Amino acid sequence: QVQLVESGGGLVQAGGSLRLSCAASGRTFSNYAVGWFRQAPGKEREFVAAITWSGDSTYYRDSVKGRFTISRDNAKNTVYLQMNSLKPEDTAVYYCAAKLSRPLIAAMASGYDYWGQGTQVTVSS
Repeated sequence: QVQLVESGGGLVQAGGSLRLSCAASGRTFSNYAVGWFRQAPGKEREFVAAITWSGDSTYYRDSVKGRFTISRDNAKNTVYLQMNSLKPEDTAVYYCAAKLSRPLIAAMASGYDYWGQGTQVTVSS
C-alpha cells in the first residue's frame, strides 16, 4: 500500500508559477512510476505528465509541453510538478497517481494503482 499526498496548489495569476508536490509513504517509492492528472469542473480527468520509476523518462500532454516539468527525488519519496506560464485553462484539481507494474502507459489513468486526494490549482486571468 502507498499513500500519496499532494500539496502546493493555490490561486495564481495567468503567467505565474506553482510547484506541486506528491509525497509518498508506505512503500519503496522508487518501485513506482508516477503520473499527474487533472480534472476541471464538468470535464473528464486528463493526463498531464508522468515519470518512470528511475526518472529517466518523462511524458507530457501536448498543451503543457515546455511549460510544465515533472521530476522526482526518490530519497525524499517525492515527485514534483513545476508549472510555469500558467493559463486559466490549467485550472483544475490536480491528482498524483502511482503505478507499480510495468510497462508504463503514461496517459492511461486506469493503469495506476494508487491516487492522492488532489490539490486545487486556480489560475486567474
